[in-house]
Amino acid sequence: MASQSANSEGAELGRFLRARRTQTSPEHVGLTVGAGIRRTPGLRREELATLAGISIDYYVRLERGKETRPSPAVLDSLARALHMDDQEHQHLRELAARAARYAPEPPPAPSRTVRPHLKLLLDSMRPNPAYVISRSMDMLAWNPGGLALYSGIEEWPAKHRNLARYFFLHPASRDLFTDWDRQITACVARLRATAGTAPDAPDLTNLVGELLLKSPDFARLWERYEVTGRKPAQKTFRHPRVGTLTLTSQSMQLEGTPGQRIGVYTAEPGTPDHDALLLLDMTEPAAAPNRELPQTSP
Repeated sequence: MASQSANSEGAELGRFLRARRTQTSPEHVGLTVGAGIRRTPGLRREELATLAGISIDYYVRLERGKETRPSPAVLDSLARALHMDDQEHQHLRELAARAARYAPEPPPAPSRTVRPHLKLLLDSMRPNPAYVISRSMDMLAWNPGGLALYSGIEEWPAKHRNLARYFFLHPASRDLFTDWDRQITACVARLRATAGTAPDAPDLTNLVGELLLKSPDFARLWERYEVTGRKPAQKTFRHPRVGTLTLTSQSMQLEGTPGQRIGVYTAEPGTPDHDALLLLDMTEPAAAPNRELPQTSP
């Protein structure tokens, strides 16, 4: 059991390295490319090994998941060679640490329970839309605007209300966001970063498996293995009930919870955007809890 887990964790480390290598151009790291056709996208393994100062055989073992205990110096050299940013570098360290631990059992899914005082906090934020989400982006609690802002999500049963599922599988999502492509890229990067350090957790594997099956857009972005892609502070919505509005977003980790976060959207009082929030807060969405989830991406 422990050996199988070690292989799984090493494979995840290797997948991340391979994804970053194939998406890093030689020119980006200062290499001169000679004439002729390169069959390998991005850097070749031997090029990366040379840049990082390690043997090609050792790097191949890393990428194939056969080497699970790279030293901090090796990890730092690889991060420098691939021009990783701080978030990618930290993700690489976390993957390596997990591969070295040989954890024999997958972690359980975290509790979906939201404490009563957090629900009171959501209500106190009205008319600003606010909600609590899990680490896998399940919507666990919300105020009226927090649910109504994501047009159409109220049509799904409460247990299926998940923001990643909404972005990729709800037909209203593409029309709601003016920068839908940017939103889904950031969404997948966030899930990739979380799943990379808990690859066997059932709440994450179930969601990822569903989206890989139902959404080609998700599958394409998942394969890229990007772990950075923060969403912009301001978002513009084309809402079917209240029109176009631009809101400032803020997301915060909730202390003492199993990875829960609170998200809130605000607008300056007295502005048309704030007036739209007042209207959205008073609008009762037409719930249809028995509507089935779509089987393919729109």
